[in-house]
Amino acid sequence: MNLLKLAAVSMSLISLAACGPGGKPPGGGPGGGMPQVSVVTLQSQKVTLTTQLPGRTSAYRVAEIRPQVSGLIQKRLFTEGALVKAGDVLYQIDPAPFQAALDNARAALGRAEANLPSVRARAERFQELLADKAVSQQDYDDASGALKQAEADVASWQAQVESARINLGYTRITAPISGRIGKSNVTEGAIVTAYQPMALATIQQLDPVYVDVPQSSSDFLRLRHRLEQGGLKHGGKEQNKVGMLLEDGRPYPRQGVLEFRDVTVDPSTGSMTLRMVFPNPDGVLLPGMFVRATVEEGALDEAILVPQQGVLRNPKGEPYAFVVDNEGKVGMRTLTLEREIGDQWLVTTGLAAGDRVIVEGVQVLQRLRPGTPVTVKAEPFQAGATPPAGAQQANAAAPNGAAK
Repeated sequence: MNLLKLAAVSMSLISLAACGPGGKPPGGGPGGGMPQVSVVTLQSQKVTLTTQLPGRTSAYRVAEIRPQVSGLIQKRLFTEGALVKAGDVLYQIDPAPFQAALDNARAALGRAEANLPSVRARAERFQELLADKAVSQQDYDDASGALKQAEADVASWQAQVESARINLGYTRITAPISGRIGKSNVTEGAIVTAYQPMALATIQQLDPVYVDVPQSSSDFLRLRHRLEQGGLKHGGKEQNKVGMLLEDGRPYPRQGVLEFRDVTVDPSTGSMTLRMVFPNPDGVLLPGMFVRATVEEGALDEAILVPQQGVLRNPKGEPYAFVVDNEGKVGMRTLTLEREIGDQWLVTTGLAAGDRVIVEGVQVLQRLRPGTPVTVKAEPFQAGATPPAGAQQANAAAPNGAAK
């Protein structure tokens, strides 16, 4: 009797082990049926490819203020850090010696001009007398030479008057451009010299501002090759528009323009400089700020995007995905990924429009094997990774381990 009870208990334990967790028969679906999976049917769509490049801002124009004449600083006529306009007087150099030099030059010019009429009349009379042989040729030559020297003296003093007038004007040091002026390096009473190495102050025009970012020459060659092969389409004037992220990660509200790409590669870094111009009416951007510029590379008319949860990697790091064929069986595709777009991958090879990619989850996907029959869930896959129906914006973050 005890042997019969022991045999009954053993059979019960074997039945429970065969049922699996929860007392249900083994298998992916209810009642031991085929595994149920969720799929996304891929559709080709237009994607605008962009890349984010780090860079720094710089002033649109910079003017270092230096004196053009030597002298004593009498006044500083601006407030440090304020906005100044072109033509505003910034410093006043003592004008007294320059006014005296101008007055002296004007007096000398007056003497030369007063002497000129008599010398000219004498030369004209000698010319008439020479025709009648009343004076010698030597006398006429002397009179003619004296006239030319008097005319030269007048011209020389006119130039000296103009030079003195210019130097007097240079005693009023004015702003050559409009912008924000920094601190003053001199105070009243300082002696300055013409064209001295140290600037008195610096003016920077901050609206608009430049953003200079480096781009590797290899990326430039790759982009150019794809454009030439037709893999990318140039966006025309729209492609010259660029966006920007500030240091704190917030997007800058105004678009900039790609002004030019440098024609020289820095041999130490292997990169070239892209220069962009951004409007800055609110003064948010200051010179030297670190930013990230979003540059448009081009457009793909028939791009294939797959949700990231549908992409797995083998022990070598190579990406692959499971698909469901027309017979309801699982197939495995080896992928070539180009870059990450939000929570999706841009697929270069391995998938095509119309493929049904399994996106059930990593644990379920890893238990699947090629050729396994599955049941596709009737309800559509719902996730934030579902690609919208319009053009997408792509950044240039390359996938780890993805083949290029």
